[in-house]
Amino acid sequence: MLKEKSDLTYKLIAEGRFIMGTNDQIGFPIDKEGPTVEVNLPAFRISTTTVTIREFKRFVEETGYQTQAEKIGWSYVFFKLLDPKTLEKTQATKDMPWWRAVAGASWQHPEGTESNIDGRLDYPVTQVSLNDAIAYCVWAGCRLPSEAEWEKAARGGKQNLKYPWGNNLTEGHQIHANTWQGNFPSENTLEDGYLGTAPVESYEPNGFGLYQMIGNVWEWCTNPRGIDLTAFRVYNGQEFWTQQLKEHAPHQVAIRGGSFLCHCSFCNRYRVGARNGEMSDSASSNLSFRVIRDV
Repeated sequence: MLKEKSDLTYKLIAEGRFIMGTNDQIGFPIDKEGPTVEVNLPAFRISTTTVTIREFKRFVEETGYQTQAEKIGWSYVFFKLLDPKTLEKTQATKDMPWWRAVAGASWQHPEGTESNIDGRLDYPVTQVSLNDAIAYCVWAGCRLPSEAEWEKAARGGKQNLKYPWGNNLTEGHQIHANTWQGNFPSENTLEDGYLGTAPVESYEPNGFGLYQMIGNVWEWCTNPRGIDLTAFRVYNGQEFWTQQLKEHAPHQVAIRGGSFLCHCSFCNRYRVGARNGEMSDSASSNLSFRVIRDV
């Protein structure tokens, strides 16, 4: 096994069975959230947080790696994160007008060339495609999780709950995650304190000691989008990872966890059983990753 080069901390998730998916039928049928299945997973270690800007910066400094957004010269940014000058130069994306293609947006300039990462090193790295995440993993000696590994970790040892802490987003009248409050996408009341991303150790960790498995940023997984849950009884995370390393053309890949943009009126995919996907060459201001190591 490759030597771990990063300073990420990990938690051991023991071997065993868990119930994957949900029978709530409140998600999108295309996402195939259910019916639930029992999945047995070998033990693995998962990073307590998503990869930070600090960690990704170290990777780039040691390797000289250029992300896909840097190579093509632009990436997607949520419009309310843009300064007025930059916003004027962009056009709304068809079907999802809150997204703007911004010249110069990259992991170092998350909102375009006028922005930077000063004071944000402990925030999740964003503007990274699946291919960028894979490059980091190859360097660091780790890999991306399968959806089954991600979901088992996200549940924190609990079952039949919508969120790691309970069945209500604001359980106990408290904010537990960085999501959208107000009317999406026009008004955010900022009850959780953040319009965009939050530092990776914001809010309380789940039962396994993992931070922000829900909200803040979407997290890349290693299996294809929308496969039947029964597939996770047949193939393990290492097998999905090996196959992913062979894929080169753009393709749909699973992402999990929701982001600071998620709201029940529009997305509702910040539940532990919720599923989503994205093109492997895509990058945006709410897309990141966390990593695992095999035991």
